[in-house]
Amino acid sequence: MAENATDTVLVGPHLTPDENEFPFGYPTSICQSTPEPKYLCCGCHNVLKKALQTLCGHRYCSACLSWIVRISKNPICSRCKEENPQTVGDESFLSEEKAFIDAAINKEISELSVHCVISGCGWTGLMKNFETHECGGISLKDHKQTVTKISTEEKDGLVPIEVQGMCSFADIGCSFKGSQEMVKEHEVSSLPEHLRLLLELVSQVKAHNREKKVSGFSHAKPSGKPLERNLSDLQLQGAVEINGDLEADCFRAASSDSEEELALQRFMKEKLLAELQEKLLVFENIVTVLNKEVEVSHLAIVASVHQSGLTQDLILSLEQRVIDLQQTLAQKDLALTKLEQSLHLLEEASYDGVYLWKITNFTRRCHESACGRMISQFSPAFYTARYGYKLCLRIYFNGDGTGKGTHLSLFIVVMKGEYDALLEWPFRNKVTFMLLDQNNREHVIDSFHPDLTSGSFQRPQGESNIASGRPMFFPLNKLQSPKHAYVKDDTVFLKCVIETNS
Repeated sequence: MAENATDTVLVGPHLTPDENEFPFGYPTSICQSTPEPKYLCCGCHNVLKKALQTLCGHRYCSACLSWIVRISKNPICSRCKEENPQTVGDESFLSEEKAFIDAAINKEISELSVHCVISGCGWTGLMKNFETHECGGISLKDHKQTVTKISTEEKDGLVPIEVQGMCSFADIGCSFKGSQEMVKEHEVSSLPEHLRLLLELVSQVKAHNREKKVSGFSHAKPSGKPLERNLSDLQLQGAVEINGDLEADCFRAASSDSEEELALQRFMKEKLLAELQEKLLVFENIVTVLNKEVEVSHLAIVASVHQSGLTQDLILSLEQRVIDLQQTLAQKDLALTKLEQSLHLLEEASYDGVYLWKITNFTRRCHESACGRMISQFSPAFYTARYGYKLCLRIYFNGDGTGKGTHLSLFIVVMKGEYDALLEWPFRNKVTFMLLDQNNREHVIDSFHPDLTSGSFQRPQGESNIASGRPMFFPLNKLQSPKHAYVKDDTVFLKCVIETNS
């Protein structure tokens, strides 16, 4: 009986496996579109077949990994060496025991769109149906011309290809050939056919024996040595003796057909059980590795969540700090504005009871007052002395009260000061208003003494008292007098003098 051939040979980058088998990956030329790098084997650079993932995270065909481990004393992942030779670690050493089946990538590859490149075959479909499709009624597996139609596309080095093995029942008529794994699958799935071939062989032996008897040579040395060798190879019970009775041996072989069939079935079941146990062990190893990865991932997630919580707390703290700083800055801006206003007032203020008020853009202010947009305007504060009364002027450009629409109205306003508690009340100092002629010819002067009963001159309870003065201080129609320059360059000067010796 022929033995299964499992020896490995090295071929160049342009040779392909025989009988349309692809133990080391599918050529990329059968793909409808260029396959992604994750679908390519790190060994043969073809599309992965029965992909395995190593501890370093790279993928190899099952046969490629087996070949690399078998021929190398110190197998190291070629992709790790290419990416960064300085960081090659223990996980980069290849081992079949530590690799696990990458079910996810195998499923994705099985759904890739491919086509047949054999001349005259227009088949297209999914990768999972590629090796079982038919070319003109002949299955691709049996198509002898495939080896000349499909070429591998390795980029460098030598590619390992297994020598094709033969079925264990080849000597009794089975013509199947393929890789070791394909032969194993064939022997399991073709048991009825093998039994049929075995029965035909036994029938042929019996018929041959009868012919020997008829010819009178039943006790002579048998000449059918190939048949004896077939029976020996198949390990039939009761070997055929060279000088014995061939008919008796054949009879025993025929009568034990059922026993042989049962024994063969038991053998196949035990073989299948051993393979299943081996696969179960592989799956258990995969589960162990995955459990470790899940545990590591869980710890990483917990640490990440904890760090995220700390970061979130820090962000909230910083946001609150920013809000507090913004509020403090706003308060300081307000205080600075008040200080600037106070400084401006102090710079313009007088402390001798005399105040000169310069009003610019006089025409525009009169127009805005007549339209009602700006009724009046206050002057900056001034004082009768350093620690005296605090006062200011108020002007109505379009008049107020009896002078509304016809006169300028000018009033004095007693304001709340810092030293009011030390002053004499009510305010009784003589007040003099002046509209200055900028040609220095004739100034308009109007004086009055405060009404001591009026609330306008009592000690202020609020920020200021009600204004009091002259509602008909000066006629509006005389402001543009050609003889006088009360308005010059659109500017007016008003002067207030408070007598402080009365």
